[in-house]
Formats: sequence, C-alpha cells, structure tokens
Amino acid sequence: MSSPDVVCLGESMVALRPGPAGAGRRLADVPSFDRGIGGAESNVACVLARRGHRARWISRVGADPFGTHLVAAVADHGVDTTYVQRDPARPTGVYFRTAGERPTTTGAIAPHHAETVYYRAGSAASAMSPALIPRADAHAGRILHLTGITAALSADCLALLRELVDRAPGTGPLLSFDVNYRAALWRNAATGPRVLAELARACDIVFVGEDEAEAAWGVTGGPDAIRAALPEPAVLVVKQGAAGATAHTHESAVFVPAPAVDVVAPVGAGDAFAAGFLSATLRGLPLPARLRHGHLMAAAALTVPGDLGEPPPAALADTLAGLDPAAWGRLRLGPGWTGRPAEVADPGIKDPGIKNPGIKDPGIEDTGTEDPRT
Repeated sequence: MSSPDVVCLGESMVALRPGPAGAGRRLADVPSFDRGIGGAESNVACVLARRGHRARWISRVGADPFGTHLVAAVADHGVDTTYVQRDPARPTGVYFRTAGERPTTTGAIAPHHAETVYYRAGSAASAMSPALIPRADAHAGRILHLTGITAALSADCLALLRELVDRAPGTGPLLSFDVNYRAALWRNAATGPRVLAELARACDIVFVGEDEAEAAWGVTGGPDAIRAALPEPAVLVVKQGAAGATAHTHESAVFVPAPAVDVVAPVGAGDAFAAGFLSATLRGLPLPARLRHGHLMAAAALTVPGDLGEPPPAALADTLAGLDPAAWGRLRLGPGWTGRPAEVADPGIKDPGIKNPGIKDPGIEDTGTEDPRT
C-alpha cells in the first residue's frame, strides 16, 4: 500500500443527535436519536480522503458493535482504517449532542450553545500510548495531524502525543496541531492550557480560534497577540469565526475573510477548515489560497446537519478560491452549493447553489449581507 499523504490520530465516537421529533429540545426531552460518527481527527481524515488524498486514521475502538460501525463509517469515506486497533476490554466512546455551537468554557450553557454529554471515560481510545501505537505508523505520511482533545483523554494519550511531536529539526512529517481546547475534558483547569501550549510550540502548523486562545491562555488582542504568545510554529492559523482567518509565518501574516454562509448547523467547521488548509498545503498552494480552501471546506460542513459535509468538486473549489478579492467578498454559500459544476462561479451563469457576481442561485450568491454565524 502506498504511503499516506496524511495520518490523523485521535479518538472518534458514535454520535447520537436528536431525531426530527427532538429538534430544538434539550437532551432530557429528546424522544429519539439519529446515529452518526464524530471525532476531530477522523473528520479531517474523511474530508482529505474525499478530496483525493491518501488519508490514514489511527485510533482504538472497542470490540463492540459501535466500534464496528465507527470503523466502517470512516472507511466508507476512503480513509485507510487498517491501523485502528480493537480493544476487547474497553468500549467505544459515545456522545449525545444537540444542535448549536460548542462552548469553549465550562459553566452554564447559553441558548446558542450545544448541550453535549460524553460517555468516553475508560474508552478504548483513551488507552492509546507509546507502547500501543508504533511511532513509525504515525510518522508514515507527509503530514501528521493531531489535536488537543487526545492530550486530555488520559496520561497515556498525553505521553503518546509528546512522543510523536518530539523529533529532531527537519526530520519526520510536518506536524499539524489543532488546539481544540475543551475545558470540560481537563480534570485540572490549569494543566490543559499549559499542555496545549507546549504541544503547539513543538508543531509546524497550528490551528487555534481567537475564542480558544482567550479561554485557554487569556490572550486577547487578535491574531498578532496570539502569534506573540506562540512564535514557534512555522505557520500559525488563527480562526476568527465568521470574519475569516489569519495565517502567520515567520516572515509575514495574511488575513482572508470568510465567505457568507447560510448556516444549517455550526458543527464540524473547524475540522473541515483544517482539512481544506492541509489539502492546499499538500498541493503547495500559496498561503492565501490555503486559507480560502479552508473557508470553502468549512462552508461545506456548515451547510449540512452533521459534522461531515460533501466537499466541493476540486474544479469548483479551485474556481471559487481563484475569484478576485471583490468577487470573493460578495460570495455567499448555501445548502447544496457543493454539488454545482465549476462553471457556476463564472459571472452570468445561473445555477441553484452558488450566489456570486451576476449569478442567480439560492446557494452561491452575490451579497452584501452579514454572515449568520454570530
């Protein structure tokens, strides 16, 4: 088998979301749930595989029906799951989640935040360790993608991440790290932020949200202040919500606004953004194009109910990413936009998915209105 382009390592779980009868209700009042899958690292692997890259997912699941479903579902996206281990003594993690944004702090849940309950303590994935996960398997690709979620699962998981990011300069794969700060996962409130900063400083490409940086490290003042706090990564990507994202290198910084999106569900966008950015990185595209591809993949996730949207065809993504700044600024993406041919991005062509200069379409449009992601 060919070496992977990207290896993604981390826990995935079976996700149970309210069915139609439970829409808009709190978990205690939901009568039935629909089954799906969820996991930051496997989400990235799935999007990259569907974009045509060779993606490997490394993890552990229980030797149970949920584990069987999870591995099969990820493999259905074209991801290599042969390195996923089955544990006969520990279960596959499960979580229940309502619609809404994921809170970055603990405490009372705001009306726009999702209500989430995890059953992952003692899961098969929480037993990942340097002894169980061969370093060579994780370092087999051009990029190794990790997140801060794995570090919070157990002492063994943290030891594994420290082992994987410890390498001599210029050796091994590019290390990609999404901070993914989840305050509720850290038993010690002070430990999490310190560990996440330690891991981020050891990696080449780091993704962090402005809200995460404030919640974890108390850093305010925007991307420049976050870069001052994390000067080590070769590329630091600061996600700024509906406004856009800024990428810092050691030489420069570039901001790319996000297109307006008719949001269906605000889940999975961060993972999709990382996948789009990494896909463009593998292709050697310039930094502004990497950010645009990240935004487009995020929009694909935001315009569907679950974590994984249908990535736009490569030709469509390249056409939209290549729009001039004025046209990009007027772009609006709605449900169904990823199923359109590339030609809809050309002025004057009518299509029901993309609204852009001169295009009459309910999914991609020329607009000056505000993005609903607030």
